[in-house]
Amino acid sequence: MTWNDFLWFALPAMGCWVGAGCLIYTQNHKKTAEWLMICGLILFAVFIVGLWFGQERPPLRTIGETRLWYSFFLAFIGYITYKHWKYVWLLSFSSVVACVFVCVNIFKPEIHSTNLMPALQSYWFIPHVTVYILSYAMLGAATIASFILLRNQSKGITDESLFQLTDNVVYIGFGFLIVGMLMGAVWAKEAWGHYWSWDPKETWAFITSAAYLMYIHMRLQPLYPKFTLWLLPFAFLLLMITWIGVNYLPAAATSIHVYSN
Repeated sequence: MTWNDFLWFALPAMGCWVGAGCLIYTQNHKKTAEWLMICGLILFAVFIVGLWFGQERPPLRTIGETRLWYSFFLAFIGYITYKHWKYVWLLSFSSVVACVFVCVNIFKPEIHSTNLMPALQSYWFIPHVTVYILSYAMLGAATIASFILLRNQSKGITDESLFQLTDNVVYIGFGFLIVGMLMGAVWAKEAWGHYWSWDPKETWAFITSAAYLMYIHMRLQPLYPKFTLWLLPFAFLLLMITWIGVNYLPAAATSIHVYSN
């Protein structure tokens, strides 16, 4: 399977996710929405596995391939968190955002060589990138929740259960983020002889993790709730710079982490 087959899986998956995002608001069709969500996830998973075999390598190398995993994980996390906390908007928003990333891949196809550079031919490759993308999806869901909380605060509504959900998602996402950084450091030691070199992507990853750590500390003593909530969109912006924006900075010319497009 190649990227030429992507459209045949992406369009039905998006149709399932959009349908789920709409039907989840109707009391009589919630089960249908859940099944549509699951069907979309299965379709996407089949393509990822097929692409893995077709390229003879894990599809985790390029921006397009990481978008592929991000779409899958975001939809998956939206469904799992809905099942646990029953916030219908979270499933709906995660479905929409997942579809946006799918559309980016449709309009900008990514077709690459099956070969990996020697540094990427490591057993750290799959867990490092997978853990990072999973953390991005978790922290993206937390960002959506922060906007809902900010809207509620402006209306004088306090939703402690949503605060709890947001905190838990941030804790898990931050944990995956740090694990990804530690894996990357060990991998860098094996590949280049040092754990950390202040490469542009490493630097922005450190800044991003510091922003989320600030949110966690601010939540321990919630004196400035609105400011604390605004830390999440700000931190997610830093995360997007780490993931994608670094590629367009002048320092990218010297980076060993810039993805091939």
